[in-house]
Amino acid sequence: MPCSASRTYPDYPNALNGLQIENSGTVTKVAAAVDACEAVLQMAVSQGADLLIVHHGLFWAGFRTVTGAHYRKLKMALENNLAIYSAHLPLDAHPEIGNNALLCNALGLPQPRRPFLEIGWQVEAQRDRQDLHRQIQEAVGGKVHFCFGGPATTRRIGVVTGGAGGEVFKAAAEGVDTFITGEGPHWSFTEAEELGLNVFYAGHYATEVFGVREMAKSLQRTFGLPWTFLDHPTGL
Repeated sequence: MPCSASRTYPDYPNALNGLQIENSGTVTKVAAAVDACEAVLQMAVSQGADLLIVHHGLFWAGFRTVTGAHYRKLKMALENNLAIYSAHLPLDAHPEIGNNALLCNALGLPQPRRPFLEIGWQVEAQRDRQDLHRQIQEAVGGKVHFCFGGPATTRRIGVVTGGAGGEVFKAAAEGVDTFITGEGPHWSFTEAEELGLNVFYAGHYATEVFGVREMAKSLQRTFGLPWTFLDHPTGL
């Protein structure tokens, strides 16, 4: 499997991957979450975390005044010595602790895996699509919407977590017959049918809990730091 360390990922300008807010320099407890929203910051502070690892950081709305919820979040982090670290597309793509790799692992998809749509993975695998549907629901712990536009038995499966459903044309062009993602636009369903593509919409949030949890686990293994996952699902 190729190593992501040698690959770069042009990200959204406001992703600002890396340390977004620093603290005093000491970490005693780690929290992991998908979104750096106000509810999550409140949970992190109440549980005594001084490092919060998130997939979607603080600045998605871009350059704006420090008012309202934006002000409250920054104030809360600074007053409670809470550092915030964000990892977006690089975490999606990481071959070991990335969202896509871990979802593949949860589904028992075999090696070798090849890069797919830049940040995902594709694999040759024959699976009954009904069985695969059940396995995905078990992996994400919830309902998975599906478009059965492709073959009843899969041959090549592509996985891109999050909001990649709008890439059905590119997915089909790469030769997959089954596409697992988080969410997509309305039109992606009918286009997938016409392209002969199975698509599983497993939830943007639900498919992106894997990486931040594994990052926190790795800090526990390396530094002995306790950690917690702050679950604040959007249902999307």
